[in-house]
Amino acid sequence: MLSDLLAWNLISLHGLVTTLALGIYLTASHARKQHRHPSAAIAWFLSLALIPYVALPLYLLFGSRKVTRRLSGPHAPAGVPIRSQDHPACSRIQSLACALNLPPASSYDHFELHEDGRHARQSLMALIDSATSTLDICMFVIGNDVLGQELMAHLFQKAQQGVQVRLLVDGVGAYLGGHLNVRALAVAGIRVAKFVSPFQSALPGRTNLRNHRKMVIADGTQVWMGGRNLAAEYFEGDPALLRAKAAWTDLSFDLSGAIARQAQDQFHQDWAFATQEQRTDLAHPPEANRSSPTVQLLPSGPDQTEDTLYTLLLSSCFAAQNRILAVSPYFVPDATLQMALTLAARRGVLVDLILPRQSNHRLADMARHATLRELAASGARVWLVPEMIHAKAVVIDDEIALAGSANLDERSLFLNYEVMVAFYKPTDIEQFSQWMARRRQGAQGYEAKPPGLLRELGEGMVRWLAFQL
Repeated sequence: MLSDLLAWNLISLHGLVTTLALGIYLTASHARKQHRHPSAAIAWFLSLALIPYVALPLYLLFGSRKVTRRLSGPHAPAGVPIRSQDHPACSRIQSLACALNLPPASSYDHFELHEDGRHARQSLMALIDSATSTLDICMFVIGNDVLGQELMAHLFQKAQQGVQVRLLVDGVGAYLGGHLNVRALAVAGIRVAKFVSPFQSALPGRTNLRNHRKMVIADGTQVWMGGRNLAAEYFEGDPALLRAKAAWTDLSFDLSGAIARQAQDQFHQDWAFATQEQRTDLAHPPEANRSSPTVQLLPSGPDQTEDTLYTLLLSSCFAAQNRILAVSPYFVPDATLQMALTLAARRGVLVDLILPRQSNHRLADMARHATLRELAASGARVWLVPEMIHAKAVVIDDEIALAGSANLDERSLFLNYEVMVAFYKPTDIEQFSQWMARRRQGAQGYEAKPPGLLRELGEGMVRWLAFQL
């Protein structure tokens, strides 16, 4: 009798915990407008229903997908999107971007695409050395290697010259590149902030939302951007280390002019969010002359109400007429983006996808094969580059080139804080197209092979579990 009563109490307690867990999940999802993909929603629901003691703490740590904050600068939502027919210079993509409340299309005074790691390093150090008043760096990883040491030497020098230097590093990425000596930086007068540290964060539910943006901004007039972290392997490698770092192929560029001021404003927003400080900077007013916009800053992530980059990619792929060229280290799109690329290939659009033969993330490599087989069967061409390629860029027709920090996977498109730049000038678009064509030289075409049952199940399990949190 006693054992029956105890069992009944345990069942009642389990039911209460399960009900509480599901209630928290449903309430939070509705209140925060957490628009998840069906597979992610099912995964959370089943986990909370079956193992609430494990799933609920994980949900509280990793469950949030959007943490939008009210903007106070010139890019605050205006309420009425700009329509192409009302503004002749506003293209279809720019009109959609305006509807998503992204910064308006802008212009630049100078643009330079870096051909290789050496070119990127020289441009980076030159931009840092040119700073006279402020130097702001937003980065995912900073390496404790030859590149990191060179970077710190330049930052120390600028701080000694009276330049205000701020360094914003992702809370997880700060530990991936090696020990970041925050005390030495502070002594030198450099302000350092970690973006949502997983160990000290006062922002519950946001541990899984990483700042993957990469920007170096000098005086609010010049910006260095792209896919490179500030570590040796993203530039020229570091043969001096015990485990030598070989150079990866990556993509970066620098811009000056009005677009750099928008990047500066984005940094101010991220810095204020990470430090919980009140913004004291004066936001730049919108440009009066937008007759010939050539570039557009495209922030994407939990701080945006919509999945901005994903929406723009979908719209562009469905509307593509001639070509879709893309390069990414990891390719794990969701079903809708996969369908957009597959349908484009089937209706005769040239779809070229450049990937590393083997990336630095084995799970991503395993998860990509199902989508690659489908793409290859639809007529798309997949190119596997022998070396590790970490570049992130997409060219669609002669209409737009997107380049920046976002990978073509669900983490970048739905979870990470990312920033891309849209290029609208035909000559700029062609530069990115030719850069990708040069990377394709020596690449091997992907050959789709039918998977065995165990492999297919393994691929599905990896894709379902590893990329849905």
